[in-house]
Amino acid sequence: MAKAFGIINTTGNHIWVEGMQEYRPIGAFSFLGRYRVIDFPMSNFSNSDIDRIHVMVGNNPRSLTEHLGTGRHYNINSKKGKVQVLFAGAHSRNDIYNTDIAAFDENMYSIERMREPYVIIAPSYMVFKQNFKELLDSHIDSEADITLLYHRIENANEAYLNCDYVTLNRQRGVLEIRKNRGDEAQRDIFMDTYVMKTELFIKLIKKAKALSSMYTLPQIVGLSCEDLDVRGYEHKGYFAALTDLKSYYEANMSLLDIEKAEDLMNEEWPIYTRTNDSSPTKYFADAEVKHAVVSNGCMIEGTIENSIIGRGCTIKKGAVIRNSVVLPDTFVEEGIHIEYQVIDKHTRLLHCKELIGTPLQPGYVRRGDTL
Repeated sequence: MAKAFGIINTTGNHIWVEGMQEYRPIGAFSFLGRYRVIDFPMSNFSNSDIDRIHVMVGNNPRSLTEHLGTGRHYNINSKKGKVQVLFAGAHSRNDIYNTDIAAFDENMYSIERMREPYVIIAPSYMVFKQNFKELLDSHIDSEADITLLYHRIENANEAYLNCDYVTLNRQRGVLEIRKNRGDEAQRDIFMDTYVMKTELFIKLIKKAKALSSMYTLPQIVGLSCEDLDVRGYEHKGYFAALTDLKSYYEANMSLLDIEKAEDLMNEEWPIYTRTNDSSPTKYFADAEVKHAVVSNGCMIEGTIENSIIGRGCTIKKGAVIRNSVVLPDTFVEEGIHIEYQVIDKHTRLLHCKELIGTPLQPGYVRRGDTL
């Protein structure tokens, strides 16, 4: 039996990706054509031999729960492993009360039943590769109360503005957790990933609930830094936080770089996802495709450059798609020109001549729209 069970938290982080999040939680976002964002934390747990996983789900749960299914496509052990979806309803119109602490407390019965002595909590809005077994072993060896995963960046004045960061001493002890307001370039961005004993986790939930109905898990952990031994563990490699439409767009586009893509996923660390039995993509004589990721089941007659195309898309003759992220089942009529756009699922682009955004402000077409 593994020493830890996992929790993937999709609730209470108060991050909002305008447009896309109206239809589903971030964990259910299509990513790099064929994946969902939640595939990355799920695969991290699976590849780390942690096969007892709770997925905490809040609003609009349908697409996420459908994608998770029984969890078998994540190579979870069918005899002793289990993926359990825990639901947390929004109990207040004022969103400050709908915290991750409230979600954990609502599902306390399931958490208290877990037999594993440790828990690893990971977010659903970040994309990275991490061996959680190594992280757990480091936590146990350090004899710390809590270990937090962080990533050092050099552009915190421009990016990760809705994320928390940690302040560390020379021994990588965590002194505080604060919001990144963009006032400094170098920050140690907190990756919303925790390792601690299950018993301590339960105590922190009850403590936070007693102190304030508005408290979140980062806040109660930050408040406890003076009383507990809280350590930082540095993450290396690819890391993206999907906190708004621009960061979602940039994270997808960055993985057109083959070195970054191979760092995130390879044969030794596969990313599992739910597959479908669609036909291979068909490229017609007039098709021209350069530096792009094109998923299966597509019909390509037009031009695609530096873009990501999801499953089952149709790009007609003379259409041009550049520097864009096109989600599954999109139809683009002849002669339409698209640049710097995020095109949501089931969209029909029939009458518009062109949609042009910018790298700093990519455009967005809503799911199911006809333009």
